[in-house]
Amino acid sequence: KGMETPEKATITRQLKPDSIETERIITVLDETIAKLELSSLIPCIIDSLDRFADMLGPEITNNLIEHQKLSKEMERLLSSSEEHDTMRAEEQQGCLCLLEQRLKCSVRNVLRLLLANPLLCQALKYEVWERESPAEEFIKAFGEFRNFMLERLLTSPMEEEEKIQFMEDMSLQIKKNAEVITALQAELAAAIRTQEEEIHKKDNVIKDLKTSMQDLTKDCKASIQHIKQEAEKQQEEELQASQGRCARLQQDIQQLGAQLDALVVEHRVPELALRKRKCRMEMEIVNWIQKYDADMEEKQAEYEEVHAAYTEEKNQLSLLMEKRAVLLQEYSQIEEERRIQEEKKEQALKELNTLTLAATRIQAFWRGYLIRSLYKSKIKKKKKGKGKGKKTKK
Repeated sequence: KGMETPEKATITRQLKPDSIETERIITVLDETIAKLELSSLIPCIIDSLDRFADMLGPEITNNLIEHQKLSKEMERLLSSSEEHDTMRAEEQQGCLCLLEQRLKCSVRNVLRLLLANPLLCQALKYEVWERESPAEEFIKAFGEFRNFMLERLLTSPMEEEEKIQFMEDMSLQIKKNAEVITALQAELAAAIRTQEEEIHKKDNVIKDLKTSMQDLTKDCKASIQHIKQEAEKQQEEELQASQGRCARLQQDIQQLGAQLDALVVEHRVPELALRKRKCRMEMEIVNWIQKYDADMEEKQAEYEEVHAAYTEEKNQLSLLMEKRAVLLQEYSQIEEERRIQEEKKEQALKELNTLTLAATRIQAFWRGYLIRSLYKSKIKKKKKGKGKGKKTKK
């Protein structure tokens, strides 16, 4: 027996201890599915026979070529039977039956040769991805049939009766639900009619509200006209009051202008003193800036010298790091070679110990064999001497 697939292992766990016949039936169905999958790949393999020739071998290749010839002959006969008249229908039917039998035998021979090599079957399933859609649908339908059969075989008569009773209960429940749905639909229709009546009433209310809104609009227009007239009167009164305030503000501006001129004359002398002080401060600031620029130029020169020295040392460091990397790589190679040599030495020592032990055992076995053979020869000589003495006595 071959190795069990995960699907077969699951089936075996689900089967009862006394269901050997069920297991046989499922095994036959699984083998049939495997043969169907393999037979559906035959046309794809024949189309790419040059690619699979080395993998298949000469015997399988020859059988596939023969199968291809039979398939073409079948297609030719079918096409010719459609073109010719019905006079030779019986003769062509006999040829088709015979060719059909030969084609079936060819498929069985190819499957027998392929199934004899499980590794080849597995490789072909990985290599050939395409499969005709009718064959794929048939294999899928057969797999569903296999699952259906497994479910039926694993279902006891009691469970079957329970399932039938459950289906009857479900149908009864469905009928009851249908009656409830019908009643609910009637209630829904009544509710819809009631809602339509309410909507009609609401439409009448909306019409009344529109009429009242029109009356309200007229009243609003009259009140808006009255408000506009009162606003115009108030605007004239506020305009007169604002003109009086503007005249008073203009007098205040003239008074404040006179005060400003007096303050300018009063503060002119302190302003001149502050301007002189500002000039002196600006001169001092210019002197400090020039001194700062001179100091910064000296610092910049020192910085450039230090940066140049730093750059040179950095370049030297990079060269040293490159040399270090090369040395580390060489060191790692040397360590690896040492480790390989140590492993070889240990392996040689192990082999030497094994050979020494084997030689010791062989020598011990050979010595034991020599001792046993010498002992057996001595015993035989003693027996022969005793036998001669007995004959002499007689």
